[in-house]
Amino acid sequence: MAATIVNPLREGLRLSRTPEPSTIVIFGGSGDLVQRKLMPALYNLALQRLLPGSFSVVGAARQPLTDDQFREELHRAVGEHSRTKPINEEVWKSFADHVFFIATPDERGYDQLSRRLDQLDTELGTNANRLFYLATPPGAYEPIVKAIGAHGLRGRTGWARIVVEKPFGHDRESARALTELIHQVFREDEVFRIDHYLGKETVQNILVMRFANGIFEPLWNRQYVDHVQITVAETIGVEERAGYYEQAGAMRDIVQNHLLQLLALVAMEPPAAFDDKAVRDEKVKVLRALRAIADGDVARSAVRGQYASGFIEGAAVHGYREEPGIAPASRTETYVALRSFVDNWRWEGTPFYMRTGKRLPKRSTEIAIQFRVAPHQLFSREASEGLDPNALVLRIQPDEGVSLKFGAKVPVQGIRIRSVNMDFDYGASFMVDAPDAYETLILDALRGDATLFTRRDEVDQQWAFVDPIIAAWAASPGPPALYEAGTWGPAEAEALIERDGREWRKA
Repeated sequence: MAATIVNPLREGLRLSRTPEPSTIVIFGGSGDLVQRKLMPALYNLALQRLLPGSFSVVGAARQPLTDDQFREELHRAVGEHSRTKPINEEVWKSFADHVFFIATPDERGYDQLSRRLDQLDTELGTNANRLFYLATPPGAYEPIVKAIGAHGLRGRTGWARIVVEKPFGHDRESARALTELIHQVFREDEVFRIDHYLGKETVQNILVMRFANGIFEPLWNRQYVDHVQITVAETIGVEERAGYYEQAGAMRDIVQNHLLQLLALVAMEPPAAFDDKAVRDEKVKVLRALRAIADGDVARSAVRGQYASGFIEGAAVHGYREEPGIAPASRTETYVALRSFVDNWRWEGTPFYMRTGKRLPKRSTEIAIQFRVAPHQLFSREASEGLDPNALVLRIQPDEGVSLKFGAKVPVQGIRIRSVNMDFDYGASFMVDAPDAYETLILDALRGDATLFTRRDEVDQQWAFVDPIIAAWAASPGPPALYEAGTWGPAEAEALIERDGREWRKA
């Protein structure tokens, strides 16, 4: 079995204890998420010896699969999607011996599931500790949660937790209704709302950069920061998600969760401790302080766009309305740009610019902290012609790392200044393969550490921010602004930031 690989950045950051004996029950066990993400993550945790010795995985779905058929499907999926290749067959066999499947097409299936879980507790010593994972479409959440309660799947003696994938609701009202439904069976401290962005090593490094170093935090405020840009750019189009995306759009799919979580991590105050309550308390304070974009200000502070046909990496691609399953007159946004403010002492008056879009020129997620220019410029305009403002850039993906832009003298006679970058690259610095976000988050859920999961009041405040914007767009007679695939978005997005005398970074 391969040796355990430990990322030094994670030492002391997460709870280090080994999870207790437990069973993961995955509803939607034969689905795409399980094959692409969850089972490869569990296999890699097994490969690193991070799973407890007494452990089992039970897939549940409507399809009538045997244990062996389920294991064969998962073996193929792990071989294709695991970050570590090839499969270590010895580790896989040991892991697969603890993987089972129960068909749940009706109430009798849930009764059978209950009996199998009790049986595994006795045979494998999993102590009735159960983690339920909803890897299903949101429409299936209600019947599954009710079945967990009605059939006593929680167990009688151990702990029970539930992991819920995004989207968590379609708006603020539905999110609150879903929380109330789940609370009929699970307490809030047993609910783990998963946002895979929070499991990324580079997202967690935002906290390390800020709070483990003495040089950044004193500058991390309105006095020194001119503005913040957060970009989540994708080259892909809607792919096979037309049905979901037509209902969600970029605002619900990316802004309501990923972008606002990144903003909260950047803007939050130092927590009193690194635990789930303290960290999430500070994030909620930011979200509550996030200034609402009122109906009358939406046109100036919020831009929606939709990609037209164009070229990505030299290949011609269809426009959004030409994609299979998309309505010819669709008004769904594939691009969003926002100008927002956090109304508190640290950030008052400092704009946060956020943007996300599909069919942009490159795949890139980054946070750029741009600092104010020096208060008194000693050098001539000609000497400073190549000087840009200082910027600290946190690259989340794909080129994970951090860069700091500053001015340096060009080695020529006389004074000539040019901006240069001091760069840190994860791969080159640590020479380790970073864990996948789902590995981190599943392990944390098994340990009971909710720091990297969203709490009900976080979700509520996120919806409170985006709902009025969505409503204003729905009431607007005009369609989204079109932008050519392979460009950085519509002209309206450029105007949004240029009105403030600033410009978007070319991520």
